[in-house]
Amino acid sequence: MDQHLPTQQHTELLRFITCGSVDDGKSTLIGRLLFDSKAIFEDQLAAISATSQRRGMSETDLALLTDGLQAEREQGITIDVAYRYFSTPKRRFIIADTPGHEQYTRNMVTGASTADVAIILMDVRKGVLTQTRRHTHIVRLLGIRQIILAINKMDLVDFDEQTFNQVHQEFLTFANALGFDDIIAVPMSALQGDMVVDRGTSMPWYQGHTLIDVLESVKVDENIQHAPFRFPVQLVHRVRNSGELNERRLYLGRVESGHVSVGDEVVVLPAGVNTTVASIDTYDGALKSATAGQSVTITLSEQVDISRGDMIAQKSHPPRTEKSFSALICWLSNAELDVSKRLLLRHGTQTVAAKIAALEYKLDINHSIHVPTEKMAMNDIVKVLVRVQQPINIDNYESNRPNGSFIIIDELTNDTVAAGMVVEN
Repeated sequence: MDQHLPTQQHTELLRFITCGSVDDGKSTLIGRLLFDSKAIFEDQLAAISATSQRRGMSETDLALLTDGLQAEREQGITIDVAYRYFSTPKRRFIIADTPGHEQYTRNMVTGASTADVAIILMDVRKGVLTQTRRHTHIVRLLGIRQIILAINKMDLVDFDEQTFNQVHQEFLTFANALGFDDIIAVPMSALQGDMVVDRGTSMPWYQGHTLIDVLESVKVDENIQHAPFRFPVQLVHRVRNSGELNERRLYLGRVESGHVSVGDEVVVLPAGVNTTVASIDTYDGALKSATAGQSVTITLSEQVDISRGDMIAQKSHPPRTEKSFSALICWLSNAELDVSKRLLLRHGTQTVAAKIAALEYKLDINHSIHVPTEKMAMNDIVKVLVRVQQPINIDNYESNRPNGSFIIIDELTNDTVAAGMVVEN
């Protein structure tokens, strides 16, 4: 066992989301992935087997591996985002199983916001439904560029190749206009396991990869790695070593996008001070460079007055520093927007007072149209004008997801009431 640990620790991590219409089999598919990849414990299997028997089922209901909430089990639907982790020798995975019902759009937005890939699950008998269109629009809106189209329940159409091809083409006719980089279609039966982890013997006409093969080989979203350098400062630490006259200032945080090397020219925002990187350190020692996702300590060649919430950024491609900007907001709260309430906007390591200054339109995901609106209720996705009390350093979400996203908090209750994405004015 121990000899395999180093390999698992250094394999690449892929985050993916599963979404689709109600009863298309999302939870069953994830259960099959976990079961066939040997990623569940014997006591878990025993527990869901016992539950399945109590319900009078002839086979173990693998959907119970993800439907962990009691309310879900009673209703037989997924109503929250269930996160699961598993790994294969080639890659590590974090799965977000998101709700199918329209009233849980906010949960789906939460699950999709950090995903590299989306699995759009379809029932081969039903084809492209309104829910399919809505989920596909949302994942593209949230910056996901790769889709795996899982055409499920092939066992219920006798694994017919022509039926698969018709559904595949129907989806492409709709989705090609949305500008995805890649759409990979896989026929499968999550219930029986065909083409999920094992190929099975029922679809010899399909020569493509199984779902797990696609997940192991699909590219992780590299946009964050290639985006301009962004380093929101979390903590400033002042030190003075023995014999030194002046104190050194250490800036601690995580590289949110791009990469940085010792000697790079950077700008400190919002002050606008230009300087260079003097050193990059971690607990393991000094580094010559750091990349997106790494938590590091940076020192600069100049002594700059920096506080938590300030940003060190690439000098040649700095972010915008704004007090007013347009954004798409998904409203998460049960209560409608009350413009008189005091709101806080949290962006990176910075929290500032904010207000929704104007509502431009609501996005009708089902019909791909903009609808005038004067209110914002739970699950609505609305383009708004945001004003903040202090300048924040932002990019458009499409080009830089970490630095183009934020949340809005009710100052009185401390509840998160909205998630937002910075867009063009």
